[in-house]
Amino acid sequence: MLFLETPIEFLKGVGPARAQMLQRELGIFTYGDMLEHFPYRYVDRSQVSTIRDMDIESPYVVLRGTIDEMHTVTSGKTTRLNARLSDATGAIELVWFQGIKWIRESLKPDVEYVVMGKPTVYNGHLNIAHPDLERADRDTTTKKYIPVYSSTEKLKTKGLNSKGIAKLMEQLLYLSKDKIPETLPIELIRKYKLPSRADAIEVIHFPRNAHDIALSIQRMKFEELFFLQLDYQYAKHDRQRRTNGFVFSIVGDCFNRFYNERLSFELTNAQKRVIKEIRSDMKSGHQMNRLLQGDVGSGKTLVALLTMLIAVDNGYQACLMAPTEILANQHFLNIAKMLEGLGVNVELLTGAVKPATKRKIKQRLANGDIHLLIGTHAVIEKDVQFKNLGFVVIDEQHRFGVEQRAKLWTKNSRPPHVLVMTATPIPRTLAMTLYGDLDCSIIDELPPGRKTVKTIHSTDAQRLKVFAFMRNEIAKGRQIYVVYPLIEESASLDLKDLMDGYESIVREFPLPQYQISIVHGQMDSSAKDYEMNRFKSGQTQIMVSTTVIEVGVDVPNATVMVIENAERFGLSQLHQLRGRVGRGGEQSYCILMTGNKMSNSGRERIKTMVSTTDGFRIAEADLKLRGPGDLQGLQQSGILQLKMADIINDEPIVRAARESVQQLLETDPDLSQIEHACLRLYLQKNRRGFAWGKIS
Repeated sequence: MLFLETPIEFLKGVGPARAQMLQRELGIFTYGDMLEHFPYRYVDRSQVSTIRDMDIESPYVVLRGTIDEMHTVTSGKTTRLNARLSDATGAIELVWFQGIKWIRESLKPDVEYVVMGKPTVYNGHLNIAHPDLERADRDTTTKKYIPVYSSTEKLKTKGLNSKGIAKLMEQLLYLSKDKIPETLPIELIRKYKLPSRADAIEVIHFPRNAHDIALSIQRMKFEELFFLQLDYQYAKHDRQRRTNGFVFSIVGDCFNRFYNERLSFELTNAQKRVIKEIRSDMKSGHQMNRLLQGDVGSGKTLVALLTMLIAVDNGYQACLMAPTEILANQHFLNIAKMLEGLGVNVELLTGAVKPATKRKIKQRLANGDIHLLIGTHAVIEKDVQFKNLGFVVIDEQHRFGVEQRAKLWTKNSRPPHVLVMTATPIPRTLAMTLYGDLDCSIIDELPPGRKTVKTIHSTDAQRLKVFAFMRNEIAKGRQIYVVYPLIEESASLDLKDLMDGYESIVREFPLPQYQISIVHGQMDSSAKDYEMNRFKSGQTQIMVSTTVIEVGVDVPNATVMVIENAERFGLSQLHQLRGRVGRGGEQSYCILMTGNKMSNSGRERIKTMVSTTDGFRIAEADLKLRGPGDLQGLQQSGILQLKMADIINDEPIVRAARESVQQLLETDPDLSQIEHACLRLYLQKNRRGFAWGKIS
């Protein structure tokens, strides 16, 4: 058995009971797991404060003083030990709720102690609960920096607070001498002047100085991000070497007739660039796996259609999968209209399609009569079979699970080319890590004639002005969205409720002068479609809705988006909602309604939305405000639970790790060189089995 794989229960002082608790509470099963339970901060023992001058906002303080009073207090079923620590400037109370008998016997009056802990204020008095302390005359440690480890209340009852964990760690590091193998190639260690893995781990747990801490943390961050990149980049290289993609060398009649006869406007330079990138993949002989990013209204769907027509020109079928019936229907209606008379057979397959019609579609699909299928999750059902599927587009891909996307892979004996699209801009660091195995294309300009949506922040006190503005826009022949976060009243959240909001809108905009639609997620598909179509056709002037209209509803005549309780929405969702207006040639507006009181993060989100319409700037701000684990869809991936690296602030390290992996795989794609044996071993033991971005 390798040393690092030794079960943690065999470490002296752990045993079966503590081992079970370490496994359950911290996920520590082995010596290796224990060594990677890194401190989350350090206490500088040399920074001793006086009681009078200490920073009570600090997460940790170091004090020196004597115990001059001690007594036990019982309140109900709770007993605590109080001791008063005094120095020349004042006094502070020390409090213990556990281990009272042992602590009372060990504390000596009029003896000087070094005390470390977090100061708090309770009932107007300063105190430190469960401090770490040593007698000053016995405090012989030469360590300047004391590691602080995360623990839990259950572990603390077993003596495994930060100090207890540090004692186990010290013992384990002593046993680990010469038993921690190197994981990075020597060429990278030399290139970036990194310490060895063994030295870095020892320094992180028990550092000598601040410089060594920084260097060792950088080493572990680089290692973490390097192996994340290796996992994805190796998967990409492996797929390209092993998988022959369909070669689409022809740009034929379908593409050319559509481009020359049906496009009434010039493509943007960004659209042309992206089409060239996709065409290059199609001709390469490798299976394409590409991510297409572009803001709402940037023309991603047109790029997808043009490239799907290339597949049809080469004798293959194409499929576009959308996350909702509304969006799938919209794609179908738009695309079918644009392709009318070109000889391209387009069909729609969703859960709402009647069984008899569905059977006919499946038959025509299997015999190759349908060239282009548009649908929802229904297209990945087992009995939906294509004759020769060659190109797949997945719209708003973050709304599909990895397994759902992967099912399209099995629809052909050879993998189709895959284009995944998102209107939610992905920050650079996330794109480099989360989608490391995909090639990325970005449409970074809007079609000509689009006017920037003006974003305005209004409070409840300004509601009458907002209503007046809405009436003015309706008088010009425009239409308006009003979006609410909830369908029914919530006792726990002080939000505007959809139904109450609808009633107030009806009072302000009465029949017959105004017509109002209402749409929410609990309506059945037919009722939802009926209301959507009334709004699209201009029969209603106001659409009162929940966020079901966040994706895909395209009404060029809608010029105002009013978002109630805007401070409660995430930035990416606000940006998506704002993208529902500004789709025609008229000036459009997004009005963010909030209460007068907002949290700091809510205020920051509103400020960001008012200051920019740049989706990538908004995505970066969202990442900083919410963190990667909270972004839509990422919590299920598991890959961003990094122990040391921080993709929000470590972009230079992310970039260096990515470039290092790319260079390494260019020179040694099989990792067959002897100096890369450690990397082969890592992949054998740790490959995740799938990459987040790919469906292959």
